[in-house]
Amino acid sequence: MSDIEIARSATSQPIAEIAAKLHIPDAALIPYGRTKAKICPDHIASLKDKPDGKLILVTAITPTPAGEGKTTTSVGLTDGLNRIGKNALVCLREPSLGPCFGMKGGAAGGGYAQVVPMEDINLHFTGDFHAIGAAHNLLSALIDNHIHWGNSLEIDARRIVWKRVADMNDRALRSINCGLGGPGNGFPREDGYDITVASEVMAIFCLATDLDDLKERLNKIVVAYTRDHRPIHASEILGTGAMSVLLKDALAPNLVQTLENNPAIIHGGPFANIAHGCNSVIATKAGLKMADYVVTEAGFGADLGAEKFFDIKCRAAGLHPDAAVIVATTRALKMHGGVSKDDLDKEDLSALEEGCCNLVRHIENVKAFGVPVVVGINRFTSDTDAEIALIKKIALANGVKAIDCTHWADGGAGTEELAEEVVALVDSGHANFAPLYPDDMPIWDKVKTVATRLYRADDIIADQKIRDQIQKLQDSGYGHFPVCIAKTQYSFSTDPTLKGAPSNHVVAIREVRLSAGAGFIVVVCGDIMTMPGLPRVPAANHIDINENGEVVGLF
Repeated sequence: MSDIEIARSATSQPIAEIAAKLHIPDAALIPYGRTKAKICPDHIASLKDKPDGKLILVTAITPTPAGEGKTTTSVGLTDGLNRIGKNALVCLREPSLGPCFGMKGGAAGGGYAQVVPMEDINLHFTGDFHAIGAAHNLLSALIDNHIHWGNSLEIDARRIVWKRVADMNDRALRSINCGLGGPGNGFPREDGYDITVASEVMAIFCLATDLDDLKERLNKIVVAYTRDHRPIHASEILGTGAMSVLLKDALAPNLVQTLENNPAIIHGGPFANIAHGCNSVIATKAGLKMADYVVTEAGFGADLGAEKFFDIKCRAAGLHPDAAVIVATTRALKMHGGVSKDDLDKEDLSALEEGCCNLVRHIENVKAFGVPVVVGINRFTSDTDAEIALIKKIALANGVKAIDCTHWADGGAGTEELAEEVVALVDSGHANFAPLYPDDMPIWDKVKTVATRLYRADDIIADQKIRDQIQKLQDSGYGHFPVCIAKTQYSFSTDPTLKGAPSNHVVAIREVRLSAGAGFIVVVCGDIMTMPGLPRVPAANHIDINENGEVVGLF
């Protein structure tokens, strides 16, 4: 059966019954139908004195077209933990409409390790992304309106850095001319669109601890510069109060369930390249107060997702992860060993062994943060016992266990062994988490630390203009910010064709962007797309509603 058929055949419990498992009273639920609800912020605030549960990060090897399955494993592990008698929930990001209608697909898991209602989650859900897009575009409109009505702030229209956003892959909007058609339409200028998940409002939304923190962060957004390069902040445009009003309801985390009726909190979803790629701090911290084990994930491979989870989210929120799971598949590791996508179903131990250098690199990197590691092998039906045994042998030679997982086919029953190992790692008390670099390290050195220690680059380079920008940010009081490195997700290097575990390369910094409200500095290395396009045959071509009113073609 397809994912959507499996999800539709499941028996979901009323959301109040799921909430009861977390001791959330009915009065603290804001229902969105029968099977989803928001959790009242007042209830979350009332839990502040409760002890935290244990935090488990699910990350992965470097992505390939063969697929890895982080979300599926996160859901499966949560079900497995509950099957062995633990009180566990999963915290995930909300899917974006762009990938859903494009090529990547949804983000609700797969097979028998899904969160439901998967159609709602993958589509409009509770409207959070619409609220974020509206708040972002309100600020955009206010900027142009300010210029139209006299421009008392002396904004240089050539130096407006705040684009507009849309939650859809639309390459035609990357670069546009706006304000055309006469004086009544404003001043003509160049502009562009990013996808909503790349918005700084999204990053702020996911790093804010409450409404007051959200408003303070929104005020700090730098939207433009004057002719003499003075930054213009969102607070000066006088719209952050209205933006907060649009975001107020969205700020409450969303509660749903897995196919096995275990709690799932799904909230926020920043781009894993241009931002930090994790679900909201509010959701994660709430989960830690309500469950003994919280499973969460970070975007892309561990060099991007886990690094930003550790260095940005955990640093900002004071989180201390207790264990990490690195998801790997034999298919993806064989691609890293040079096998073409068409030949992945054939056993190839030589290529698999060569491709495992990528897994070993990620193991070493996660250990560098002081977090205990286990490898979860997301098993496919074409995998052979010899291939699984080889991955286990290589993992063990690098000091970690690799567990064969069949959650896609078997749900939580297929991850019980992984769940037992995660509990053992957590109970061992070996976690000694620390970010990769201190706050007071200079910006340039922070980038170099990540590039040399995690990517195994020899050095970083940038032209003088970029170096001057970095120094100006340092001198302007932003030197304590963590860095958010935006590079290809398909390689440790900035060249997406370099598979495996490349070393001795050089990371070239192409652009630097300040996210003053989010509290980090984006360092763009290589070609990064903040408004993707649709593929030749987008998934949208196959999505429809049948005669029974059911969505079809959605995975």
